[in-house]
Amino acid sequence: MFWKTLLLPDSQSVSHQDKNSQLPEKRVSSLSEIQKIIQQLVTAILTGFLFHWLHIPVGWLLAPILAGIAYVILNGSRQALPSTFKIVGQVIISLVTATRLSPETLSVATSYAIPVVLCVLTTASLSMLSGYLLSRWAGIDRTTGFLGFIPGGASSIVAMSEEMGADTVAVALIQYIRVLLVVLILPAVATLLFPANPDTQTIATVVTTNNLPRLPMLLNLLILAVCGGLGIWGGRQLRLPSSGFLGPFLVGLVVFWMLPYQIQVPQPLFCAGQLLIGLSIGVQFDWETARKLLRAVFIEVGLVIALILLCLGVGYEFHLVTHVDTATAVLGFTPGGIEAMIATVMQLGGDTGLVLAMQLTRMLSILLIAPPLVAFLLKRAKPAHSQAEEEEALVELNRLEP
Repeated sequence: MFWKTLLLPDSQSVSHQDKNSQLPEKRVSSLSEIQKIIQQLVTAILTGFLFHWLHIPVGWLLAPILAGIAYVILNGSRQALPSTFKIVGQVIISLVTATRLSPETLSVATSYAIPVVLCVLTTASLSMLSGYLLSRWAGIDRTTGFLGFIPGGASSIVAMSEEMGADTVAVALIQYIRVLLVVLILPAVATLLFPANPDTQTIATVVTTNNLPRLPMLLNLLILAVCGGLGIWGGRQLRLPSSGFLGPFLVGLVVFWMLPYQIQVPQPLFCAGQLLIGLSIGVQFDWETARKLLRAVFIEVGLVIALILLCLGVGYEFHLVTHVDTATAVLGFTPGGIEAMIATVMQLGGDTGLVLAMQLTRMLSILLIAPPLVAFLLKRAKPAHSQAEEEEALVELNRLEP
C-alpha cells in the first residue's frame, strides 16, 4: 500500500489524502446533527408534557412550536428538521382525521343536504374572504391568509400548509387564534342568545362504529402504516395538492370505511404526530415573520369576531329553513372547535348528533375542496399581479423619458 501511494501521481495522492481527512469531519458533522435533533425532540417532549399537565388546549401542537421557536432564538438561526419528520407527522394527522369520519355520520347530514351544502359554502366563502382581507391588510402572502382562515381541522390545515407554499408558522398562529376566539366567545353567546327548546328541536342520531370489533394493536398499526405509505405514493403519483396529507387521508377513508373492524390511532401516536408537526414549524421561526405576525394578530381578532357574527347569521337562517333548534343550527356551522361545540350543545340540550354530522361534513368538504381552490385562486391572482407590475414599470419608464 505504501509503494502504491508513492507511485500515484501527486494530484491523485493529494485527493486520496483529502478524502481520508474529510471522513472524520463528516462523522463529526453527522453526530452534531443527530445531537441537535435529539435536543430539539427532548425539549419538545418535555414542553408537551408540561402543557398537557396544565390542560392547555392542543398542547401537544402548541408546545413544540414554542419549543422550536425558543431553540431557534437561543441558537440565532433557523434549525430545520429533516423532511421525514414533517412527513410522518402529516401522515399521522391525516389518518386521525380519517378515523373521525364515518358513512353513518355523513348520512345524517343528507336529511338536510341542500341547506347544509349552502351553509357550508357560505361559511367557507366568508372564511376565504377573511383570509384575503388579512393578506391585504397585514402584508402576508395570500396562501397563508387563505389557509389561516379555512375552518375545518386546524391541525390538518397546518399539516398541509408547507406543501402549498404557505408560511407554516403564520398559518398555525392564525388558525389557533381563530379556534381560541371561537371557543371562548361562541359558547357564551349561544347560551345567552339561543337557549334550546326541547319541545321543538329536531332529533337526529349518529350511529357510531364503536360496536365494531377491534383488531390486535400490532395489526391495527400495520394497517395504518400501509395506508400512510400507499397514500404518500398515490398522492405524489396523482400530484394532489398537499399530497403528504390528502393522499393518506383519502386512502384511510376508503380502507376504514370498507373494513368491518374499528381502526384507531392510539392517543400517544396522535400526540407524536402533533409534536412532529409543531416542532417542524417552530424551528423555521424568523424575526421578519414575527414582525409581520404581530400586526396580523390584531387584524385577525377583528376579522374573527366579524366572522363569528356572520356565521351566527348563517346558522340562524338554517334554523328558519329547517326548524332545527337555534343552538344546534348555530353550533353546527361554527368555524372551529368541534369538541367545544359538542360540549356546548350537550349543555344546552340541543341535538348532539346533528351538530357532529354538520361539523364533520363541513370539515370533509373543506379538506377536499380547499387545496385545489386555493391553488386556483392563486393562479388567477398571479396574471393580474404580473400585469399590474408591467403597467407600473411602463408608467415609470414614461416618467423617466425626457
